[in-house]
Amino acid sequence: MGKVVVLTEIDSRGVTTVTLNRPRVNNAYNAEVLQALIDACERLGRGDSVRVVVVRGNGRHFQAGADLDWLEEIRRMDKQANLETSRLTALAMRRLNELPKPTVALVHGACIGGGTGIAASCDVVVASRDAVFAVSEARWGMIASIIFPQLIAAVGIRNVRRYALTCERFDAERAHAIGLVHEVCEPGRLDEAATPIIEGLLAAAPEAIRESKRVVLECAGTMISDAQFEELVAVHAVKRQSVEAAEGLASFLEKRDADWYPKLKSKN
Repeated sequence: MGKVVVLTEIDSRGVTTVTLNRPRVNNAYNAEVLQALIDACERLGRGDSVRVVVVRGNGRHFQAGADLDWLEEIRRMDKQANLETSRLTALAMRRLNELPKPTVALVHGACIGGGTGIAASCDVVVASRDAVFAVSEARWGMIASIIFPQLIAAVGIRNVRRYALTCERFDAERAHAIGLVHEVCEPGRLDEAATPIIEGLLAAAPEAIRESKRVVLECAGTMISDAQFEELVAVHAVKRQSVEAAEGLASFLEKRDADWYPKLKSKN
């Protein structure tokens, strides 16, 4: 039997910890991780004993984006299989974003690409000072369309227009300044920093929390329609199998600039 890629554990208070568990690849996601996350969200959403869901990563990093080997496999799939893979990715983010339980992300180390989508999909984010963030898809010829609704809700359109286009990395303090992170703590103190937040969630009535979260998401327009969901999925899928994406992934693996990066002309 293979290793469990998403662990769930519930304590006597109803605080459930969901742990991304692929530390050897920095918790990079693949189809197995995405399906496990969807299954966990659906199960926890129905569980009356679940009061709070804490999301974290095992090992040195929270979540470092998509698994590169998996991306290479997807590039060789037919269009329909590629589309279904994008739908799976988008559904994982949607299920987490709309989970009818309060969610708290504890972020340390790298939080890249889809990792920022996971963080933005949670109600509260606590990050240690060593955390590093990036919306990096465009750097590699792809598009982060499926997490744009959550990111825009978290940091605003102006910041998404910057960070999704420049793909620059930013630290926990900057993430806090733009609204992606609520609290910053010293490394190794995530649980301590999250304790009063979790206590506050436990002190609030479960049904009141459920309805408050639903109404907030509806008022903000972040409970996307099925039509918009499918549009975001389609854009994501088409771009991932593009010539640009092939070159972007190759440049990453070969540790070189992509061919669209301007080369300085010789003066000779």
